[in-house]
Amino acid sequence: MNPKKIQQILLYCGILASVLYIGTDTFLAMSWKEYSYNSQTISELSAIGARTRMFWLLTMIFLFNPLLVAFGIGVWKSAGEKRSLRITGILLSIWGALGYVWLLFPMHMRGEIGSATDTGHLIMAGITVPLMVLFIGFGSGARGKGFRLYSILSILIMLVFGAWTGMQAPRVEAQLPTPWLGVIERISVYSPMLWILVLAIILLQTEKKDLI
Repeated sequence: MNPKKIQQILLYCGILASVLYIGTDTFLAMSWKEYSYNSQTISELSAIGARTRMFWLLTMIFLFNPLLVAFGIGVWKSAGEKRSLRITGILLSIWGALGYVWLLFPMHMRGEIGSATDTGHLIMAGITVPLMVLFIGFGSGARGKGFRLYSILSILIMLVFGAWTGMQAPRVEAQLPTPWLGVIERISVYSPMLWILVLAIILLQTEKKDLI
C-alpha cells in the first residue's frame, strides 16, 4: 500500500477515536436506567460493579487505545520538519498506551468503600491532565493563528471544568447529590477529544493537498 495512504489511515484513527469515546460514553449512559448522565461521572460507567463496566473495558482495550496510539504515529509521520508536531504525536501515543494503565485503577461505585485502586485512579488523572496540556500545546501550531487560539481555548476549558469537577469530589465521597457534575466533567473531557478530531481533519486536509 502507498505510504501516503497508510499515513491517511493513521490520521483517520484520530477521528474514529474521538467519535468512539464520546459515542460509547453517551450510549452506555443512556442504556443504564439508574445512571444519570447529568449528575454522574464518566468513570462511574467503568466502576467496579457497574453493569456497563465490561463493555467500557472491551471498547477501551481493543478499540480506543489502539486507535489513539495509531493516530499518534500518524501525527508523527505527518509532522515533517515541525518538531513540535512530532512531539505531539509521541505524546498522543503515550496517552493511548497509558489507557491500559488506567484500566488497572477502577473506581468503586458510590456508596461502597474505596481502596487503593481509587487512589490510583486519582493519580492517573494527575498524570493525564498535564499530558493533555502538553500535546495540545505542542500541536497548537499545526495550522495558523486560528487553530492556536482554539487550542488555548481547549486547554482553558479542560482545566477550568476539570477543576470544577474536582471540587465536587467531597460531595461524591459524602454521597450527597451532585447535580450537573456529569455535564461539567464531560465538558472537560470532551474538550481534548474534539481537539484531536479537529487536528486529524487539519492534517488530513494537508495530506490531500500534498497529493494534488
